[in-house]
Amino acid sequence: MTKYLPIYLNDHLAGAMVGVDLASRTAASNEKHASGPALRELAAEIAEDRQALQDLMDRLDVDRDRLKSAVAWAGEKAGRLKLNGELLRYSPLSRLVEIEGLVLGVEGKLSLWRSLDHAIGDDSRLAGFDIAALIERASSQRIRLEELRLAAASEALGD
Repeated sequence: MTKYLPIYLNDHLAGAMVGVDLASRTAASNEKHASGPALRELAAEIAEDRQALQDLMDRLDVDRDRLKSAVAWAGEKAGRLKLNGELLRYSPLSRLVEIEGLVLGVEGKLSLWRSLDHAIGDDSRLAGFDIAALIERASSQRIRLEELRLAAASEALGD
């Protein structure tokens, strides 16, 4: 294992933590919106993907960087402090921006799985770890999020 792999995995784990928080918050904020069921399903999958990354790190004996995770957590909380065109409530713009954040996170996760598959996919410690299924799920998430993003864009930005 190179010295860079633990850094890379911890960077993605920090991002996954942010992604799980964002997905959960977005799903909860849209519980009664038409996008609610799809966002709930995506939030559950994103949490499973973070667990898969933690399992992979355990298999490779990579320790977690708690400081990096704490900084990511604080950054996600600070990211909530943005103007959304409404003083005290969730707006259609909130939905669009949050879904766009999820799109970015899923793109990063897809890159992670593809990079790992290419670089260390044949590592014996990963026997039985189905990176191909994780790549497929991230690809599916990207497609579903794009549909949700376009609908949110129409709602927030259309006439």
